[in-house]
Amino acid sequence: MPVQWPYLFFLFFLAVVFFCIFYTRIESFFIFYPDRSSDFSPEDYGLNYQDVYFEAGEGQLHGWFFPIEQGRHVILFCHGNAGNITHRLENVKLLLEKGLQVFIFDYRGYGRSSKGRNSEKGIYEDAGAAYDWLIQEKGIMPGDIILFGRSLGGAAAISLALSRQIKFLIIESVFTSTRDMAKTMPLFFLLSPILPRNYNNLEKIKDIRIPKLIIHGDADEIVPFSMGEALFKAAAGPKCFYRIKGAGHNDTYVVGGEKYFQVINSFVNENLALENENQ
Repeated sequence: MPVQWPYLFFLFFLAVVFFCIFYTRIESFFIFYPDRSSDFSPEDYGLNYQDVYFEAGEGQLHGWFFPIEQGRHVILFCHGNAGNITHRLENVKLLLEKGLQVFIFDYRGYGRSSKGRNSEKGIYEDAGAAYDWLIQEKGIMPGDIILFGRSLGGAAAISLALSRQIKFLIIESVFTSTRDMAKTMPLFFLLSPILPRNYNNLEKIKDIRIPKLIIHGDADEIVPFSMGEALFKAAAGPKCFYRIKGAGHNDTYVVGGEKYFQVINSFVNENLALENENQ
């Protein structure tokens, strides 16, 4: 039986159209890995904290605020796509030891936050709600908030930096866009040229004028190191880049060790000093 090329082409065309129409949902399926478990608690690390619930969209989000005596600046921590805030407590503890207060929260569907369908718009709304809670409920001044976004959380932080007033931006292990990420995946490589540039961090970072620190491990097995370099190149100044030799996607602060936290602390203190000099 002869091959019906027009028929096969038509089926391929329909498959591509179907894929593009439902791409957002397919994309979210591969991006979000929410975890409801509570594996650790602040008490396990001897941390003083406030248990926080706040509204976002039609649901309620959960977070922890970690105050320190005489603390002024607060890191608003936007975590990555897997796990939940209970899996970031060691990292939080080490940031607190550098004199920085921390507010970390879970996106919808993660941890003790309300259920909800995860999406690009959703994490932007969730990060905005966390920022608003700091301002409205804790009385934190916008100029005292330092955004920290890791991996997927970097997209939330970058978007928030464009819509809210903040002091500094720190992003770590962040991708340029989901289309660029698709190029690195065999399943999506062939379709990547026609995919939309969702989570377009590369384009957005060009318009952020506050001081920014971009961190990336040069052995990142998920988000190529070249994407961190591309974000730094595209970013407007002032900016700094910290390459962590031998670090993968999820062990940056472990491989970086004490130097990792020294770099963050130095970035904050040096930019604060420059700001004071210019006043």
